[in-house]
Amino acid sequence: MRNLKLFERFKSTQIHAFTSSSQDSPSTSTTNGSSPRLNFLRHHPKSTSKSFSRSLLPHGFPTTDLLEPPLDSYLKPIDLVESLSNLYRRIESSSENTSMLYLEQYTVLCSLGDAKLLRKCLLNARRYAVDVPCKVVLSAWLRFERREHELVGVESMDCNGFAIECPKSSLCRGCDLNLVNERCNCCEEEDEIKAVDEFSGLDEDSDFSFCVGLEKAKCVRSRIAALSRPFEAMLYGSFKESRASEVDFSENGVSVEAMVALNIYSRLKRVDLFRVETVFELLGLASKFCCDELKSACESRLASSVTDLDKALTFVEYALEERTELLLSACLQVFLRELPQSLHNNRVMRFFCSSEAKEGLAFLGSECLFMLYYFLSQVGMEERLTTEVMLVLLERTREFAHTNWQKAVALHQMGCVLFERKDYKAAQFHFRLASSLGHVYSLAGVSRTEYKQGKRYSAYKLMNYLISKHKPHGWMYQERSLYNVGEAEKVKDLETATELDPTLTFPYKYRAVMKFERKQVKEAFEEVDRVIQFKLTPDVLELRAWLFLAVGDRESCLRDIRAVLSLEPKYVVFGGRMRDDLVEALTTQCSEVDCWVKLYGRWSAVDDVGSLGVVHQMLQNDPSKNFLRFRQSLFLLRLNCQGAAMRCLRMALNMAASEAERLVYEGWLLYDMSYVDEALAKAEKAISIQRSFEAFFLKAYVLADKNLDPDESSCVAQVLEEALKCPSDGLRKGQALNNLGSVYIDCGMLDQAETAYKNALEIKHTRAHQGLARVYFLKNQRKEACEEMTKLIEKAFSKAAAYEKRSEYCEREKAKEDLDMATTLDPLRTYPYRYRAAVLMDDQREAEAVEELSKAIAFRPELQTLHLRAAFHEATGKLSLAAQDCEAALCLDPNHTETLHLYSRSKDQASSIDNTIVGFD
Repeated sequence: MRNLKLFERFKSTQIHAFTSSSQDSPSTSTTNGSSPRLNFLRHHPKSTSKSFSRSLLPHGFPTTDLLEPPLDSYLKPIDLVESLSNLYRRIESSSENTSMLYLEQYTVLCSLGDAKLLRKCLLNARRYAVDVPCKVVLSAWLRFERREHELVGVESMDCNGFAIECPKSSLCRGCDLNLVNERCNCCEEEDEIKAVDEFSGLDEDSDFSFCVGLEKAKCVRSRIAALSRPFEAMLYGSFKESRASEVDFSENGVSVEAMVALNIYSRLKRVDLFRVETVFELLGLASKFCCDELKSACESRLASSVTDLDKALTFVEYALEERTELLLSACLQVFLRELPQSLHNNRVMRFFCSSEAKEGLAFLGSECLFMLYYFLSQVGMEERLTTEVMLVLLERTREFAHTNWQKAVALHQMGCVLFERKDYKAAQFHFRLASSLGHVYSLAGVSRTEYKQGKRYSAYKLMNYLISKHKPHGWMYQERSLYNVGEAEKVKDLETATELDPTLTFPYKYRAVMKFERKQVKEAFEEVDRVIQFKLTPDVLELRAWLFLAVGDRESCLRDIRAVLSLEPKYVVFGGRMRDDLVEALTTQCSEVDCWVKLYGRWSAVDDVGSLGVVHQMLQNDPSKNFLRFRQSLFLLRLNCQGAAMRCLRMALNMAASEAERLVYEGWLLYDMSYVDEALAKAEKAISIQRSFEAFFLKAYVLADKNLDPDESSCVAQVLEEALKCPSDGLRKGQALNNLGSVYIDCGMLDQAETAYKNALEIKHTRAHQGLARVYFLKNQRKEACEEMTKLIEKAFSKAAAYEKRSEYCEREKAKEDLDMATTLDPLRTYPYRYRAAVLMDDQREAEAVEELSKAIAFRPELQTLHLRAAFHEATGKLSLAAQDCEAALCLDPNHTETLHLYSRSKDQASSIDNTIVGFD
């Protein structure tokens, strides 16, 4: 359910960003000659006639000359499979800092944008963290990833109930590998009744006193001496204090209250009885007289008292001065758990950016400090900071980096920030440094900065060199297309980029604008629709809205604008220069009946973007209808926009009108974090308060996810049947009936499943055609199954999944046609690649089978595809390649049983061959 992309922040993707200025555009001076370099220099941007559109679009007209792809700010390994394979071997060998290895894995996997994988990396990094400062950073990072700061009523230092993120457990030294799903008991009420003998030490008679001025603190000599060797030497050694009944401590800078506290601590071993100011004095005394136990107790007491930003800012200076790791970690924890707000706090940023703090923090060690500043800089990227503060944070990250990947990510991101600041020379310098450390993608930044400085031919040559030296990647051709002179060459490069990596949205946008400039309106829409079918982003939707507006289709334009604002509420549509009539239309009230009719129409047409637009309009009409925010999150999940979906769910939780409603939304959020048992508990508690459709639906969904045996699946069916008895609208009833049909199939109850699917179809739940087709197929009615899927294809706006599913019920040739169509509509679906590869393997065309899988792995290296290619390599005797693919797959999921068996088998075969060769020798 999670696909939040963390590092897509310095991407000028909005249409309103397509404005040029003299300092941004490369120079195009004209010279004589016929060399390629001179041809580049002769090139002038062409002008196009768009008078009819300009009258409709006062906000500006995007042109192909001003379109640019974004520079990704994360690391992009030139061979991701090899990088993952190498990481897996290093993690398994445990010869390095395991926590840092998982952070490296996080950095490498950022390019995939899979939030679930990224969270798993951070969880593992936190599990293996030993040092308290590292644990503090990683716990705060996990909290930030969940966007808990967006929840109303949740304070930064609150514990969410899980030990791995608990602020108190982060301050405990040591490593606990079982921490991931462990519940935290810090919130349980402590027993306030103290045992009688707990204060019995105070009854012991004093035998000497510490004097501070005229005041005295009576103590027990033996107990004070036991605190440290210096005290023992002073009170029992050859010093005069050993024979004195009163020891003058007036010159030691401590109060009599501190000395009284020292006496009490020596007897009771407790510091929680004293004021914070007194504990500070005790800490200084402990440092001066080497009282390690007392120092540790004071640090713990002070660390537990750092609960807000003001206290943290007060205590941090003392912690630096006294070099107290625990207290400093507690202060850092407050700063980090307040992110992203603390990034905008001048006092906090002055601390992190000051040279004094840099020197004072040094005792924590470079690894902890790299982790600290790396986290801060990533949050800064999220917040789109391009300020001096951001540059300092990245510079600190670079300074504390030791390995090549650490240096490369800091330098590359520094280049991205400087590029956004239009400091192209400095950006180029940092991109070059990053590339010298092996990060090839940073050369795209070098070429872009060359281009921005008017050196178009130099940029072109650099990309040519990359393409000739390395295995081609889509981004290489995309980048080179910017520097091509002729349009034909530009288009050819963009076609190649799409073929190699269909996830790149820029080629689709460029072709759409180019075709619109040529008055090929239908083709322009087709180009945008191609990418919207499988990758929904605000900038692409904005472009289609712009196209609709240009051709006078205002309703479709408004629908897409509403969908954009559902994805990213703060998105500045059309550069903030939207026409007044559009603004008025967006805020105009629509009758509730008309909205529901529209929603049912879009839902039955399997048009999730249209449904999203209607729900946004309904929320504008009546923001108090909180259930619509939950529906909004469901539509966003269907569109694979998990980050936006979770944001809507958090907003629904914030505005929940009842305890039962709040529990349901909390349950979904817990389920999103893979806390299945906790989500189930929330559902059951919600049902105990109020029997509602949503509570039962959540319970059924979670139970089904627990992989129950077919015999146990009947309880899921019962829960869904209970849900259907509760009031709800047709949309949700249709989903419940559809899910019920699936559960009936798992239980072998095909007739009941058929009835459930038909009931769902009666209330316009079009997706039920797919379930009904499965029932027919299991009843050996293949023809009827195929016809049912054909009905879904005819009705659905989004058809890729339907084509893929119909292929299972067709003959081989027809199945291949359907899967080819599924790939055309949604190239991110990997099943068609696997199917075609299996067919090629059956036909003994091994090289072509491997190549088919490699196409998908190049832009989406998922577990099943890597596993299948590994099996093909094993079958053809390429055992080293088989092992590498297994290692890459296990880096994504180290517990995948089939891959573990294949990996073990491949290594055994390779070892057997090696032994045979040695025997022959």
